[in-house]
Amino acid sequence: MSGTHPRNTKPMLASRRCGARTRKGTPCQAPAVAGKARCPMHGGAAGSGAPKDNRNAMKQCQYMREVRAAEAYLREILRHGRAGIEDS
Repeated sequence: MSGTHPRNTKPMLASRRCGARTRKGTPCQAPAVAGKARCPMHGGAAGSGAPKDNRNAMKQCQYMREVRAAEAYLREILRHGRAGIEDS
């Protein structure tokens, strides 16, 4: 379709790009979803991502606020314990 009709491609070309890495290692060139940083294929679609209160996320424990708070408390106790041992 090579007519003389002018095409308005400026908004498409000026839109923000996805930026996710492809298997090849290059950034994805698809336009990002409005208000998000990724295209629909890389997680910008509505409803993408883990649901609230995802029980599978608890298996890893590295993202849980409670675990991080407990670890910080334990570090503080150990720090005070070491200080008490060094003083005596």
